[in-house]
Amino acid sequence: MKNIKTAIIGGGFMGRSHIEALKRIGGVEVEAIVDSEISSAEEIADLYNIPQVYEDWEQALKTDEIQVIHNCTPNNMHFKINKAALQAGKHVISEKPLTLTSEESAELVKIAEETGLVNTIDFNYRFYPLMRQAANLVSRGEMGSIYLVHGHYLQDWLYYDTDYNWRLEPEISGKSRAVADIGSHWCDLVQFVTGAKITEVFADLTTIQKTRKKPTKQAETFKGKEEALSEDYTEVPVGTEDAGSILVHFNNGAQGVFTVSQVSAGRKNHFWFEIDGSKKAISWDQEDPNSLWIGYREKANEILPKDPSLLDEDARRYAHFPGGHPEGYPDGPKNLFRDVYDFIRRGGDPTAEEVSFPTFADGHYENKIMEAVLESNEKQQWIAVE
Repeated sequence: MKNIKTAIIGGGFMGRSHIEALKRIGGVEVEAIVDSEISSAEEIADLYNIPQVYEDWEQALKTDEIQVIHNCTPNNMHFKINKAALQAGKHVISEKPLTLTSEESAELVKIAEETGLVNTIDFNYRFYPLMRQAANLVSRGEMGSIYLVHGHYLQDWLYYDTDYNWRLEPEISGKSRAVADIGSHWCDLVQFVTGAKITEVFADLTTIQKTRKKPTKQAETFKGKEEALSEDYTEVPVGTEDAGSILVHFNNGAQGVFTVSQVSAGRKNHFWFEIDGSKKAISWDQEDPNSLWIGYREKANEILPKDPSLLDEDARRYAHFPGGHPEGYPDGPKNLFRDVYDFIRRGGDPTAEEVSFPTFADGHYENKIMEAVLESNEKQQWIAVE
């Protein structure tokens, strides 16, 4: 099997996560690491035995043997790099949000269709084996009619006014923060599991820390408060939401609500949802990813463990260890990347075939949802997702 060569653009938390996932799937060579901080790129290259180190991402696009680009840069670089990579004939795996605006993401969808190149966005929670099983329960009709979807995505890494990161700066991160950053994952996953689209939203967003202390040196994502306090600060206003609650309507008639927060003390990555149907309900917590709760009215509730012997065949292929052997966050990107690279290796055509992974079209629809959320919060009324 001929290895596929790839380049990682961005050496932060997500860039390293992508590299580690790729090292586990086989058949892929990380040929280059790109980072504006060349010392950081050299450190990563040395750690993971990556032969090429670039400071300029355009160098990776000019390298003929590189077939795939992983875009793990800050949000404001996504459109420019994704567009250039497609135009350079590279397949693209992008972090989310796909772009800062739906106008930009619509252009990327068009270019991807015209080039026929493989394109995907890292909505990795779809690739937990129990999420595939949950989607099967819905599609087979075992849930009955879906009428209510509710949940939350809570974190605390921006709890203090001394917590700071580039995601707090709209010119880099975009007009939405908490909803676009983590709420997008919630929206994508419940749409994937239910097979239904969010078509209308009513949002109420809030900024808890209206000013923050920006350190003179850039802080890494998820760094602790103690390290940040050792720096000098500039007091800056905050223009994006720390938290919010959003009512939603789906195209199958279901309604729902979810809360997002990056200022909920003690909640590290509390991504939870419940889907209520006319026959049963299901619930899942990302911090307990190897259990799917199944609720009944007429009999005792059940807990389905992540055990390949208990899963459908198509869900089983995403579970790599026997029951009782936990799998979690690092396995989502691994499963996603495996599907993408298998598709590339066999010469799949994303314009003519159904794919198992989220595409730029999914990223574009998420942008439309986020823009509807912002408009709804401003007008305090229901807004349709166009």
